[in-house]
Amino acid sequence: MLRLLLAFALALGAAAPVRAQPLDAVPRIAVMSAFAPEWQALLAAAENPQVHAVNGKSFVTARLGGKDVVLLMSGISMVNAAMSAQQVLDRFAVTAIVFSGIAGGVDPARNIGDVVVSERWAEYLESVFARETPSGYAPPPFFPTPYPNFGMIHPIDTEVGRDLAPETRFWFPADAALLAVARQAAERVELETCAGGACLAARPRVRVGGNGVSGTAFVDNAAFREYVFASFQAEVVDKESAAVAHVAYANGVPFVAFRSLSDLAGGGAHANEMDAFMALAAVNSVKAVTAFLREMPNP
Repeated sequence: MLRLLLAFALALGAAAPVRAQPLDAVPRIAVMSAFAPEWQALLAAAENPQVHAVNGKSFVTARLGGKDVVLLMSGISMVNAAMSAQQVLDRFAVTAIVFSGIAGGVDPARNIGDVVVSERWAEYLESVFARETPSGYAPPPFFPTPYPNFGMIHPIDTEVGRDLAPETRFWFPADAALLAVARQAAERVELETCAGGACLAARPRVRVGGNGVSGTAFVDNAAFREYVFASFQAEVVDKESAAVAHVAYANGVPFVAFRSLSDLAGGGAHANEMDAFMALAAVNSVKAVTAFLREMPNP
């Protein structure tokens, strides 16, 4: 039934562009996901969903984990994630943004199915592609390049655009209070070992802390995975979280991301594991987010 409502609402919403206007005055936690498997897992857990459609995108107000939420699917990658985060901030009374989704595991200590709640996020592919010289790759001298490079790729800081005082930074923090709640929830939630026809030998765990990185590339390369772990001490890599963290930071809104590992970003012994384990990872991320919301204090 919910799928029919979504389809009908989207058909109406796609008829003509709609300018930003408030759609709901209730203070809500925005819970985002990137693509269909993550989105369907969120919708399955939602209670009393109501669909609002704008310009072909659905926003679903609901209850999740005992809290008032607005659910939305951003679409894959950084631009879609940033755009969708700003859209939900413009149209709803958002008190915090939570991302729920899958990711590639970079830290060798983490396993498929684990949920990682990183303390900070970087747009690590914001970079200079340096020219090759007889002595190695040489970025232009007017670009500070303080981070380790991978061949010609030299990561640089990201700008937070403001007219009078633009800010450059590499890391965008998750909210300390939300991380504290996530630690409480991690002690109580039990993640799944089987979903979508795939099973794990050991029960996954929730890990709160460490670093995450996001960029426009899907990573399935062992050498690059090792570089990302060694250079940034990253535990996970994805294509959206840092963009949402950037938007949340610019708007002064608390942010946290829950990312369950669907694959090892090229570190496995065989072919990439995402197709086999994305359903399990999506379910575990939603379980962790729901437990987190239950632990959130009431407004």
